[in-house]
This record gives sequence, structure tokens and C-alpha cells, in this order.
Amino acid sequence: MCGICGTVSHGALSPRAVAQVSNMNANMAHRGPDGAGEYHDGHVSMAMRRLSIIDLVGGRQPLYNEERSLVLVANGEIYNFVELRRQLHARGHRFATASDCETILHLYEDHGLDCVQHLRGMFAFALWDGRRRRLVLARDRMGEKPLYLHERDGVLLFASEMKALLASGAVPFELDPVPLNLYFHYQYVPEPVTPVKGVRKLDAAHLLTVDVDPWQVHETCYWHMEEAPRLDGNPAELIRAELQTISELVVRADVPVGVALSGGLDSSAVAALAARKYSGIMHAFSVGYPGRPFYDERGQAQALAAQLGMPFHDIELSTADMVAFFPELVFWRDDPIADISGYGYYAVMQQARQHGVPVMLQGQGGDELFWGYPWVRQGLTDSRQKQRLAEKGWLALPECVSFKGPDHIGLRTFWRWARDGFGVRMDRERYALYRTGPASRMVFIDLTPDYQMAKTDAGALYTAEFRARLEGQDAGDLFTFPLPWPPVDVQITRLICDTYLRENGISQGDRLGMASSIELRLPLVDHKLVETVIGLRKAQPDDCLPPKAWLKAALMDILPDELLNRPKQGFQPPVKDWHRALFAVYGAQLDRGYLVASGVLDPAAGRRLAEGPFPQGAIVPLSFKALVLELWCRRLHQVASQASIEASRTQREPAFAYQPSA
Repeated sequence: MCGICGTVSHGALSPRAVAQVSNMNANMAHRGPDGAGEYHDGHVSMAMRRLSIIDLVGGRQPLYNEERSLVLVANGEIYNFVELRRQLHARGHRFATASDCETILHLYEDHGLDCVQHLRGMFAFALWDGRRRRLVLARDRMGEKPLYLHERDGVLLFASEMKALLASGAVPFELDPVPLNLYFHYQYVPEPVTPVKGVRKLDAAHLLTVDVDPWQVHETCYWHMEEAPRLDGNPAELIRAELQTISELVVRADVPVGVALSGGLDSSAVAALAARKYSGIMHAFSVGYPGRPFYDERGQAQALAAQLGMPFHDIELSTADMVAFFPELVFWRDDPIADISGYGYYAVMQQARQHGVPVMLQGQGGDELFWGYPWVRQGLTDSRQKQRLAEKGWLALPECVSFKGPDHIGLRTFWRWARDGFGVRMDRERYALYRTGPASRMVFIDLTPDYQMAKTDAGALYTAEFRARLEGQDAGDLFTFPLPWPPVDVQITRLICDTYLRENGISQGDRLGMASSIELRLPLVDHKLVETVIGLRKAQPDDCLPPKAWLKAALMDILPDELLNRPKQGFQPPVKDWHRALFAVYGAQLDRGYLVASGVLDPAAGRRLAEGPFPQGAIVPLSFKALVLELWCRRLHQVASQASIEASRTQREPAFAYQPSA
């Protein structure tokens, strides 16, 4: 069940408003090729597209409670539905289907809005309470399933994808400067804002209620990872227990389940744990590159698949194929995400669909939870030093100074070391970073070279009018918090999960999986596992340990030592080659393109960016960010324009009549 949409209105819905919902639903056929359903009443219209995963025959939506006073459309999977059904049956509830999502209705009957507290899984749902004339929208704790919102004049529209929302014909495509500036700094737009004015996402772990009469919209957050209680005990044992539990839950499906497998620790852990719990034959899927360069991990992935008894499938990603598909890749991602590795996500999911595997497991979340990124660990160290500097003033200055000797003995090396300040320069630069911006700003993504380049150079790319609309806005506000800060290690973990993990990783995985009608499941972002890690971290901080020490300890007898001790490599396509090839074909579109015409980029900047500059030290250069945004704007503007034209045409035709759903 993988795509929902709808609208709720203070006044009675017109036939045209109902047609808008049907248009949104038709635009999400890729999210649910196995069926569709709609519900229409006086003030609410809801629809869904179904990808059949559990209860293939009987789980069609909308779903109703026993009295049919509650109506539900839901996207995602409730992993603990078996346990919930058992409890609900014992309390006298009667089920009409074997669907996992029907548990939401009966939990709502018993617990109201607190129904979400009982759900373990990934979900976004819309529940119409006919008696209260209230619509309830909810999203899972880690933001695995999306929900876009547009509200104006007593009408709220929602959809699982931006493309669908724009296809309604009710949402104009107009760029919002502040989120665009965030995009150039982060390479994505951190939630809940979007680049389209008037469109936002329901944030992760949030509930939104809309009461029709009187019209009232209310939003609350029902979960904060940083509030997980302190947890004492053996980290390896407690984390292992949660990994085993979630591995058993995520393989529940009435269709085949596979795994995206690289040579890395996280995907290997997911594969090994899930294979122990899965009753069928789990297939593994991987990608590589022509000539098998050093960053091609297919060999390691295939070796592990053989150990686990998994059939192994791989595909080589050619530069030509990537370039040809790139505009479609940008479109399918739904949000502008400047991650050149995204083609690998798509290719793996395409493979799985071609082999008849509609559910895939993936290892996202391990790096974010267990200190897998060096720059995040450095941000933690620097934030703590900055905090001490704010508390103690100049008395803390010695803590910011260290002396590093020359790397080698020799006269030339000595003079270079002396010229660089006898090993103090880096610490001087870090001290300057501490003093930059407000004292309440943590050191976070501003450590990365791409953020620093955007901070220095992005303003020069914008038109004067665009810069004026950014007055008073700062991309660093997202990691600025009132002093005194809460535990910095927990706060940094929340930050990386709320930004890079959710919008670059989870969002990309969901959209590119759904583009091939694949449901992606991420065991390592299970909220119970997250709470366990945060609770342990409050009792015994782990940032002083080697990267992923707790995770490795939990997997000690599950994965081979060679894999546990292998240096982190990460998914690394031939970035420079792909970048040159993309700009050779599409770069000219930045010269007098959509971003220039809409007043975002200065015309001279558009010409410079069209050449595809790739400064030394950059990972995701501004030129690539601009190219992704240019292609994204063109396609999404086209969707909105076509929908607007169609809406204008239907307005000139006689209105049709419809009957409310039974």
C-alpha cells in the first residue's frame, strides 16, 4: 500500500475538487500498480494506489472499522501487526481483512490519536473520523514514508509525492527562495520545507488533525528520539536483541523479499540477520562499474551472498546509460537531491522488479546511528569544545590548541611545518569556526567543504533580487539551539538523522524504489533500535570508541572478521567521469535556463555553471547542484502547467455529479 492522497475542505467539496484527488491518484500509479481505491464524502475525498504486499486478495483500501464510521487510506507497513491483531482480537475487535494497516483503525477506536504510539513500522496515513468530522494525518517516527501538504483558504490537500500534488491542478509551481538557498548549502532541502512555495511535508513523528466544523488545523509531534530513557546494560547484547527482533518483523510479507547488498558493513548486517529469519530464498542485488575499478564492491557482496546461500544478481552502471536516464532520475526523486550516486539506487530496484521481488531491504541508517561519518564525529568534538569555550571564555582556549609534529624528518618538511604555524594552523582555523556565528550554533555540516563553498560562493550566483529575499536567513539556523545545549552526542545524532539520513538517503530510497514499484524497508532505522542506541549513549557515551564499535560488537559472530574490520569505502561511483559526461550533454541548459529566467541565478553565473566547474576539494560542486535543480524545475513546472491547463479546460465543461461513498 504505497501511495495516498486527498483533500479536506471547510465547505462542501465540489465535483472539481473530487476530480483533483482522482488526478493525484492517477499520477501515483507507479507507487501502487496492483489496485486503487477512493472514498468521497461531503467535506473529504481520499484515494490510494496499492502495491500488494500483505493480504494480496483481501487487503484493498479504503479500510473501515466495524461500524464504518472510520475510513483509512495508508501507505507503508505496520511491522508488528501480528502482535497488534492478537491484542485487538482479545479486546473484542473484529477484522474484515488480514491487512496490517487495519490495525490502525481499531487502535484509533481504543486510543484515539495515541494509536500511533503502538505502531512499529513505516507509515503515512489519512484517517477520516466521520462522527467527529475530523481528518487525521500521521507520519512514522523516522520519516520513511512521505506526506506533502498544501493548505489555503479552508482547504488542505495531501499526497505521497510532490508530483502528485502538482498534478492536482490546484497547486501552482512557484519557487521559494529560502529552501532553495538551503538546497545549495546541503545538496537537498531539509524537511519539512520544500522548494515549492505553499508546499511542505508533514514532519516525521507528527500528527496533523483537521476539524471541519469549526475549521481548525492542529499539528503535534508525538515522538522525540532524544527523549529515549537512559539504558544501562551491555551495548552489544541489547543492540543485538533489537536487531534480531526487527529482522524478524521486516521479512513479513506475502511476496518475495530481497536485499540490496554492497560490500559494506550495514547492508551485510541486514542481509545476514534477515536471512536467518526469512523462510524463503532471499535474493541479493548489487551494482558495479565497467572494468571493476577498486571501488566496485561486487566481489565482496557476491562472496557474502554465497556464504548466506543467496542467489546474487548484479548490473554494471555505464556512463552512457546514466547520462541518458539522468533527467528521469531527477524527476523520479520528487525533491531536488544532488546525489550523483542515486542512479545506483534506481538500478538496484529495477533489477529487483525484473526478478519479481517487490520488497527490498537496505542498510541505510547504520552510519548515522553509529558514528560512521568522520565529519560527524569531528562535529561532535568541535561542538563540545565550542560549548566549553562559551561557558569558560578564554580559560577554555588551551583546549582548542594542540601541537602536531611534522609528518617526516627532513629540512624541507621542517620548514613547511614551521610555515604552517608549527602544527597549530588547523586548530586556529577550528577556533575561528567556533567564533563564527552565534555561540548557540553547533558545529555540524558547516565542517564539510561543500557547505563552506556554498557559504562563500553561492551568494555570488544569485540575482540581487533573490539575495534580497534571503535577508536575515541563515542556512546554519537548522543547527542552532538555545544554550545550554542538551547532551551534544545525542543532539548531533538527531541532526544527522533529521537532515542527511532522511532527505538524502530515506527520501531517495523511497522515491527511486517506488519508481519501480518496489517497497523499500530499512531495518536500521527502526525506532526501537534508535531508542536503544540513544538510551545506551546516555549511560555510556560511545564516541570515544572506534567507528561503529557497538554495531560491530553486536554482529561479532554473525559476520566474518574480514568484513567487520574492512575499512569503510561507501558507495563511490566514478564521480568526475559522470560529472563531465552530464555537463557535456545537459550543461548548456543552465545558460539562460529556468533558474535564470525565474530570477534565481544571475545570467553570468548561469553561463559559468553551464561549463561544469568542479573545484578542488569539492564533493558535490555548486555546478552539479545547479544542474539537478534546473532539470527538476523544468519537469515539475511542466507537471503543474499541464495540470493547470487541464483544470482550465474542465472548468469550461459542465460539472459532473458524484455520489458519496457508502
